[in-house]
Amino acid sequence: MLAWASAQIHCQFHASESRVALPPSDGSKHDVQAENETVFVPNRGERGQCILSTPPKILFCDLRLDPGESKSYSYCETLPLDGPPSFRGQSVKYVYKLTIGCQRVNSPIKLLRVPFRVLVLHGLKDYQFPQDEAVAPSNPFLEEEESLKKDSRLADLATELLMVATSRRSLHLYNISNTRGKVGTFCIFKTVYKIGEDVIGTFNFSEGDIPCLQFSVSLQTEESIQEEFQRRRGQPVSFTVHARHQESCLHTAQSSFSLPIPLSSTPGFTTNIVSLKWRLHFEFVTSGESAGTCLVRGSQSEAVTWTGVEQMEVDTFSWDLPIKVLPTNPILASYVSQFSSTNSITI
Repeated sequence: MLAWASAQIHCQFHASESRVALPPSDGSKHDVQAENETVFVPNRGERGQCILSTPPKILFCDLRLDPGESKSYSYCETLPLDGPPSFRGQSVKYVYKLTIGCQRVNSPIKLLRVPFRVLVLHGLKDYQFPQDEAVAPSNPFLEEEESLKKDSRLADLATELLMVATSRRSLHLYNISNTRGKVGTFCIFKTVYKIGEDVIGTFNFSEGDIPCLQFSVSLQTEESIQEEFQRRRGQPVSFTVHARHQESCLHTAQSSFSLPIPLSSTPGFTTNIVSLKWRLHFEFVTSGESAGTCLVRGSQSEAVTWTGVEQMEVDTFSWDLPIKVLPTNPILASYVSQFSSTNSITI
């Protein structure tokens, strides 16, 4: 005999005490509820703060099951549009969980928490659907509820906006130079991507005045805490490297790189506490001498062998190029975990 079962979605916020200074939260309500074991509190015992929760929905009441008998129930919920995306950073974490609570008669409540991932695409909140529904494509043989039709159109709109934003291509050329002169040029065809895509760029060192010995390109995220929530004024920003390419390029006229944006990564976003931005971080090692002195003759015989010098003066400098990373289709993002999972609790 099961008394009841209920389901609710909540977003739990975690912050590093050494990096983030949060105002004290009013947890008196949860403390009072925690004393009563018959009250469904989805985030009971969780660390951090619950910053978002949906209304609880009752799955069943007074369910009696005979030995070997089973029943199944469906749960559907719409997430608020103003919630943050799922994110596990160095300073803060936003974790979404579906909590199912069930109580057996004369027994304490048992909770089952199922974590899941949320991707947020900004710009859909204020979209207004056309009033003339007759122009919208529809199937006359299917009867759909109005809410389902709107959700379907919203998903199609989100996919279309992603395709439009990430398919625009225009040539971006940047001159690479230091205090001594020009090293080369860098070319990239777009600066807006969605997770799962490859960031592709090319270098041209043939027109440079300064020889480039080596370059490296890193795909990084920049996690910064808003100034009013920083533990210490002017504290450093946290960087995370997701992909890196390094290459020796002496006497190389042209080169290129391709850095994949992981499907498991978080697109750029901003909340009142934290901001996440993407960038390409370049590091160049150039020669302090001319290109002709970078090689020495190893033999005076007819068969001439050229070898590299053991020591030489070099200069290093870096450069950051901001890029924008948007979410992708949730079905594509779910490919990072192809294994089906089953969660259970013992009542």
